[in-house]
Amino acid sequence: MSSEVKAVTGRGIPLIGNDIDTDRIIPARFLRCVTFDGLGEQAFADDRTQTKGEHPFDQPQYQGANILVVNGNFGCGSSREHAPQALSKWGIQAIVGESFAEIFFGNCVVMGIPCVTASAEIVGQLQTILKNNPQTSITLDLDAMQVHCGDTLAPVFMGEGSRQTLMTGTWDSCGQLIAQIDQVQATARQLPYMDWATRVA
Repeated sequence: MSSEVKAVTGRGIPLIGNDIDTDRIIPARFLRCVTFDGLGEQAFADDRTQTKGEHPFDQPQYQGANILVVNGNFGCGSSREHAPQALSKWGIQAIVGESFAEIFFGNCVVMGIPCVTASAEIVGQLQTILKNNPQTSITLDLDAMQVHCGDTLAPVFMGEGSRQTLMTGTWDSCGQLIAQIDQVQATARQLPYMDWATRVA
């Protein structure tokens, strides 16, 4: 199905630091939104203000990058879904890191964003490559479970259940419903409370 996520290719953005929590990814004052539209503009809003244009999400060489490379315990803190939504709206389609907070990881998977882990050494190498040459192409291959960036080809890791969910497209619950629309309609026709005309009569 079209929702299958088997590989993500593009450019990377290095975000250095451990324990970057969801409050930093999207500050609490932006949680009052009715939809997630516009959250991308506010991703790391406070960090970006404090660094005065030096944050990677502000630097021109990383605009359009779609693979985030992070360190340990990324996405810790509160369980807000707004954090991966903000990253997605900014343009992030995959994340490579040393480790992820469990709820953040789960929120990403149900959005179709693969979060894979690699050793601290490999993550450091990737971040250095992307700092020195932001235009370097990077590919996350879920089929081979490898990341390829410049001359670096390294293994990455993800639980098999999450990996299969992404590769088969079953993370996309709405897509599954649409793909099985004939069965959904057949089931709906058998439900007595769906026949409103009969019930009114």
